[in-house]
Amino acid sequence: MLAFTGCAKQGLVKNDQPIAPAAVVTPDAKSAKADAANAQNRAAITPENIVVSQPAVVPVAGEGQKGANGDAVGAANLQHGLSSIYFGFDSASLDQQARQKLTEDLEVLKHNSQKKVRIEGYCDERGSDEYNLALGERRAQAAAKYLAALGVSSKQLTTISYGNEKPADPGHDEAAWSKNRRDEFVLVP
Repeated sequence: MLAFTGCAKQGLVKNDQPIAPAAVVTPDAKSAKADAANAQNRAAITPENIVVSQPAVVPVAGEGQKGANGDAVGAANLQHGLSSIYFGFDSASLDQQARQKLTEDLEVLKHNSQKKVRIEGYCDERGSDEYNLALGERRAQAAAKYLAALGVSSKQLTTISYGNEKPADPGHDEAAWSKNRRDEFVLVP
C-alpha cells in the first residue's frame, strides 16, 4: 500500500514556472469549466514535467584537512545528513516515504563516497529474539539494495541487525513500536 502526501488539487510545477499558492475552491465556485481544466491538467502529467525537489547537499567540513578534529567534523556532518527510515509492522518493504528519504541520502553518500556507512536494522519488542534479528537484517538489506540500485557502491555500505535490542522509544504501545521499526545509518570509523 502506498501513502501519498500533499494536496490532490495542486498541479505540477515545471522547472521554468514559479510556484504559486493553490487557489481555494468553494463548492459554489465549481463549474464544468474548472472540472475540464483539472482533467486536462491530469492528462498533461508526463515524466518530463514532474519536478522532484533536490535535497540540500550537506557540505563536509574538514574534508582534506589534517588535524585533531578535521575528520570528526566531516564525520559529524555526514552523520547528520543521513535520515532514519521506518517500516510497517512485520515488514521489510520500503514505503514511499522511506524511498524518498533514501533518495535524499543518496546525494550525501555520493559526495562522501570514501566514507563507509553501516545500515542498522531494528524491530519493535514483539516477536522472538531470533525472528526480530532476521527481520532487522532484512530491513537493513532492503535499504542497502535500494541505495545500490541508485548507484551507491556496495563497498561503501555494510548491514547489521540489532533486532529489538536498542529501542528508540522504550514504550509499550503502537506509538513507541512505530519508532522502533527502523533503519539507522551510522558512519563506520
